[in-house]
Amino acid sequence: MELIGNLGAGGVLLMFLIGLFAGLVKGAVGFAMPTILISGLSSFLPVDIALGVLILPTLATNMAQALRQGLDAAWDTIRRFRLFLIVGFVCLVTSAQLVPVLAPRTLFLAIGIPVTIFAVVQLFRWRPQIRPEMRRRAEVAMAAIAGSIGGVSGVWGPPTVLYLTAIDAPKRDSVRAQGVIYGLGALALMSAHLMTGVVSSATLPVSSLMLIPAGIGMWFGFQVQDRLDQERFRKLTLFVLMIAGLNLIRRGLV
Repeated sequence: MELIGNLGAGGVLLMFLIGLFAGLVKGAVGFAMPTILISGLSSFLPVDIALGVLILPTLATNMAQALRQGLDAAWDTIRRFRLFLIVGFVCLVTSAQLVPVLAPRTLFLAIGIPVTIFAVVQLFRWRPQIRPEMRRRAEVAMAAIAGSIGGVSGVWGPPTVLYLTAIDAPKRDSVRAQGVIYGLGALALMSAHLMTGVVSSATLPVSSLMLIPAGIGMWFGFQVQDRLDQERFRKLTLFVLMIAGLNLIRRGLV
């Protein structure tokens, strides 16, 4: 708990508020928790510590999202997206080994640039379409990008959502698929970073505490997803993601 002691009451409160907001957005739209957490936490924590802290809340909330319609539905999703999962896993484990040697500025840019691009193109209603004969190649390419970015940053949502949008996945299927892909990805990320030292005795207790605000936020987010205008909230989320991405780019360049 040394990290908690170093943060002080103000730092702990800020960390919990970031976790609460990340959970709310995650529950409402199905993604963006790691993006918000790494952007917010890295404002006052070293980027490798922030990455270690986001592991457990990311894993737990994605499992809850994946299993929301039951185990059978989740298993069917695993079978449908097995190629994406396999390619993403290999790239994630490989790129995770680079975290201890990459400069923080490089990590900020690696996260911020794709997040910002994703948010902007979605806000301007660009909807890429993938022809059926190109789907397998596109699945491999997007999985490789998602895994490579995820391994060094804990953020693999933007390319995954872009791919699901391009194949016109229905809303419920898309949200469940994201839960399955991100959940298994978070499990792989945790395993990989147990070897790199990012997940350690210093970060695990704090990561465990972050389960509380993330879980509360996600419960409220589920209510938003079920009852409110999803498209309007999605636009707000994309705007927040764009701001978070621009902030990371600023930190990478300055």
